Amino acid sequence: MSKRPTRRGFASRPADPEHWIKAADAPPRDSDADGVTARLTIDVTRELRGRIKIVAFRRGQTVADMLRDLLAREYPPTSEGDPS
Repeated sequence: MSKRPTRRGFASRPADPEHWIKAADAPPRDSDADGVTARLTIDVTRELRGRIKIVAFRRGQTVADMLRDLLAREYPPTSEGDPS
């Protein structure tokens, strides 16, 4: 009879636990606002989503990183009290 393949659980244990534990001490990607982020959900057509993914891939970025950069450029921080 053939041997059953070993099944991995939902999350496998890291090969190097020390490295894995120290990774939690890494600073957040965004240093703005103490690393606090919020999820933004928008509806786009499948066609637009595909175009966005292709552009991000060609730039060597993730879609999230590319859109964060775009939003940061379009909506730069303003001085306090300035609503626009």
